[in-house]
Amino acid sequence: MNKIKNFSFVFTAASALQLQAQPKPNIVFFLADDLGWTDLACYGSKFYETPNIDQLAREGMLFTDAYAACPVSSPTRAAFQTGRYPARVGVTDWIKGHQYEKNYMEKITKLCPVLPAENLFNLPLSEITIAEALKTNGYKTAHIGKWHLAIDSIMFPQYQGYGINIAGCAKGSPVSEGGGSYFTPYNNPYLSDGLIGEYLTDRLGDECVKIIQKYKDSPFFISFPFYQVHAPLLAKPDKEKYFKEKAHRMGLDTLQAFNNHPAWAAKEDIKANYRERIVQNNATYAAMIASMDENVGKVIAELKRLGLYENTLIVFTSDNGGVSTGEGYATSNLPLKGGKGFMYEGGIREPLIAVWKNHIASGVKSKTVVSTVDFYPTFLEVTKTTKPNDATLDGQSILPALQGKKQNRGAIYWHYPHYHPLGARPASAIRKGDYKLIEFLDNGDVELYNLRKDSSETNNLAISNRKLAVKMLAQLKHWRASVRAKMPTKNIK
Repeated sequence: MNKIKNFSFVFTAASALQLQAQPKPNIVFFLADDLGWTDLACYGSKFYETPNIDQLAREGMLFTDAYAACPVSSPTRAAFQTGRYPARVGVTDWIKGHQYEKNYMEKITKLCPVLPAENLFNLPLSEITIAEALKTNGYKTAHIGKWHLAIDSIMFPQYQGYGINIAGCAKGSPVSEGGGSYFTPYNNPYLSDGLIGEYLTDRLGDECVKIIQKYKDSPFFISFPFYQVHAPLLAKPDKEKYFKEKAHRMGLDTLQAFNNHPAWAAKEDIKANYRERIVQNNATYAAMIASMDENVGKVIAELKRLGLYENTLIVFTSDNGGVSTGEGYATSNLPLKGGKGFMYEGGIREPLIAVWKNHIASGVKSKTVVSTVDFYPTFLEVTKTTKPNDATLDGQSILPALQGKKQNRGAIYWHYPHYHPLGARPASAIRKGDYKLIEFLDNGDVELYNLRKDSSETNNLAISNRKLAVKMLAQLKHWRASVRAKMPTKNIK
């Protein structure tokens, strides 16, 4: 008996030493732009094709209840970089925001009861980004793709902890801030133009491969936020042709794709001809997803070729829900309600896949509730990096969930004190357990849903379960006060 005990002790000690001797894990973080919860085949799409991302899901963990920190882009990106809620950081709308578009603001002033809150134009340099934190632990860092966290160049990725910045600037889409396209010339100050016909997503994938080759002998953190699938919808012609033919074969091109102005959208007509897409059948959008997936596969293949795959934590997710509302937009988030801009599930629930060979079980689905703010503390724990001094992190490490352990995330919060021309109203929200409460900030309406039973948010329980609604609303208001959230102001017309 004693020999067995001693052998166990020696084995445990040796195992611990072996674990300590293992090289620090690399991290590759993929962030899609405007990709909806059901926009991947592994999340149920019958039309879109994502074989490489699906393979990641088979080799790792797929989360069913993961969320973006905001229903629009820049705030979610701020939450990822800082591990802090957008309301605490002060970036609560995309930069600059619709309120700085003259015609749109005139409509709000004329039609809406409140005016949107102010929004920061730059992620402050005082914020300690995840890249800055990991650099203190010997990590080489790189940013490839969309930044959209500043209008001033002194706030771009290379000044926020990233040793390499490829294509990260003020652009919220390839065509914004000075023009450009998904095809070269890009008119991007941090990406040289390519040969005629080069596609942006392919180029960024190639750049990521080059950085992996450069960093292969050191622990590295690569943030790869795609510009894909943000409008304007523009795809490679061969892929678009393929999906047009597929839509025809499936009979999708004959279906009514839109539903006119749904009752749950803003009553004020802040955008003319407002509609909701209810069918996934847009060939251009499908082709854009296919190109993104192809480049995820390209990066994974290089990690495997170099023998780095098993020691790399790979995460794939999105910054907000799919754009399902408005003229000509591309995807349907059904059975979820709403889309980009909305506090409903279609605007904030995201695909999330995590892979780390021999550390995360393969082919597992997790119901753990996850928010964007959770990646920062997770990456700190995975890499054994010390939390920055005096940093207030809102996120919680999800390493226990990744290891297959039961984890109660606790309450998570959202705050979007802005109107959105896709039909959304200013709102805050809290999810705790199975329940989610939304407070609309223009008129004080409250909605309460049991997401486990009603993920489509069709049965408002705010009256029938008033006691819970009052309790969750109080918790939401307390959280807003604690992060000093900026609020809309009354519109004195």
